[in-house]
Amino acid sequence: MQLLFKRIMACVYELLILIAIWMLVTWLFVRVFGDATQSPKRFVLQIVLWWVTGMYFVICWVKTGQTLAMQVWRMKVVNQEGQLLSLQQAITRYMLATVLMLAFGLDFIYMLLNKKRLFLHDHFLNTRFVVVSPSTA
Repeated sequence: MQLLFKRIMACVYELLILIAIWMLVTWLFVRVFGDATQSPKRFVLQIVLWWVTGMYFVICWVKTGQTLAMQVWRMKVVNQEGQLLSLQQAITRYMLATVLMLAFGLDFIYMLLNKKRLFLHDHFLNTRFVVVSPSTA
């Protein structure tokens, strides 16, 4: 149960970080391209936000295995060998997570219901979260 709590709290922290990033990127987009409330600018902004979000996650996963929120909660994402994700693994993980979350939150629901607390994309890609000690974080 403690791991579930940590995972949910890390998601909450992650959302707060992402909201700040999204606000900055949206502000820059509107400053450069003007009003983005109408198509096609709105669609382009949504793609830019998805891309920037992906960059944040992929860079963090490849470089340290941890996003800022994961550092706070002392968790790390690793591959089946316990190593940091490769660039290809990280990109695939982000894209698959996007698809599975868009499918009615299937990814998150799976994590809540399975004993290992794996997201569905982690199950498919043989990646997992590990708890790290303060000295190895």
